[in-house]
Formats: sequence, structure tokens, C-alpha cells
Amino acid sequence: MSLEHGDGDSIEEAFLELYCHLHMHEAPYTPEERRVVDSSGGYWAHAGGVSPLLRAGPWISPHSVSADYGAGNGLQGLLLQWLDPHAQTVQIEISSRMVAIGRELADWLGIPSERLSWCIADVRDVPPVGLDFIYLYRPLRPVGPGDAFYRCLASVLDAQPRPVVVFSVADCLRSYLSDRFVLLSSDGHLTCLRGPIRR
Repeated sequence: MSLEHGDGDSIEEAFLELYCHLHMHEAPYTPEERRVVDSSGGYWAHAGGVSPLLRAGPWISPHSVSADYGAGNGLQGLLLQWLDPHAQTVQIEISSRMVAIGRELADWLGIPSERLSWCIADVRDVPPVGLDFIYLYRPLRPVGPGDAFYRCLASVLDAQPRPVVVFSVADCLRSYLSDRFVLLSSDGHLTCLRGPIRR
């Protein structure tokens, strides 16, 4: 009925409720997975919202390789792949159950398996190499093990031979990056960066 009468607020609210439901913010972890998340200062799965999905298109080409650090069930990366088809989306998530659910979501969305790479791992163990686009929603708190993670991430990104675009929600990566990364935009929710820029 809202679609017929143009009730934009109701349509948006219903869509966001569905989005959050599909995202599954209550991530199922095994006891060992939960131990790693707790000890590393990790966050449980958070829905990053639709803004990154709507704004990513200009930065993704058919040849791009994207990655989501702390992907949960992979909804964000799956929707990114569905909206802007590209070579591959790397989904990095420690919860094996969430990855299993993500594979089912991918089938439901009709995304070809060759465009997806599921990596069941601690985000600290997957360096950002060979990527063109990175999405992350603060996978670790920037203290203790998280501080080391962001320092390492920034160092590896700075050494990449070609520029990468980073969409960082609730950003804490920017302060770790060198001045060879330029700020594309920031609205308090989503920070968009690109680098390293060769001088």
C-alpha cells in the first residue's frame, strides 16, 4: 500500500528493517570463534547501512576485486556484487556458521560462485593484497590487538603497487594511514579514502 501511495518514510523503514533482518546482527559463533573475537577486541556483526552500497558504484569496475573485513553473513559484499558486478568479492569472516548462511544468501541472490571467495579467518590474518576496493565496519576496537591490526593494515596498504579505495564505516583506519591516502569524503558515518597516491 505504501508503494501505491508514495509513503517514502514507510517504504524506507520497511526496507531497512528487512535489510537488518537479513544482515543477522546476532552472529552465531562457536566457543573458539567467540574466544578469538573477544580476545582481539572484535565487534559482533553490525549492519553498515545502504549508504556504502549506493556510493560504491563509481569506484568499482568489472575487473575489481573487493573485500569485506568482518563480513558476517556477507550481505554487504553480496549486495555490492549484485548492484555492481565485478571480478570477485572476498568475504572475510571468522564465524563458520555466518559464512554458511552467506553462501545460501548468495544462491538466493543468484550471484555466481566464481565471483565470491569466502575466507573463514580472523581479519588479522588476511592481508589486504591484490584488492581494489575494501569495505570495513570497524572490525576491531583500535586498542591492544586492534591497534596492531590497523597499523599492519595501513602498512600493507601503503606498500600496494596500485591504488585501493577504502570505505570505512565508524572509521578508525584513517589516522593510521600515511599522507599518501586522500580523503574522498566523510559524513560522520562513512569515510571514503583512496591511495597510495604516488608522488
